[in-house]
Amino acid sequence: MAAKSETTVQSRSDNPVRSVKVRYFALLKEERGLAEETITTGAPTLLDLYIELQQRHNFALPAEQLRVAVDDAFVDFASPLREGDVVVFVPPVAGG
Repeated sequence: MAAKSETTVQSRSDNPVRSVKVRYFALLKEERGLAEETITTGAPTLLDLYIELQQRHNFALPAEQLRVAVDDAFVDFASPLREGDVVVFVPPVAGG
């Protein structure tokens, strides 16, 4: 079974705090050391959430190299983050 964690990411005072589940794959999973975690954050958008997580966990990949999905559908990084979202950051995959 994959490891889970609960983390609180700093909230901005002008944004409501919400709880979301974040799932990691490939390099992000290796860098975080977890497959998924529940995040409490004030990030208004998916990009803001990734930037907070990138700073907190020292992710090497910039957002421009990722795709993001919410509740099993690919969306734009500018999409708003909502309470209860399941967010997946998808890094590039190497094939061979």
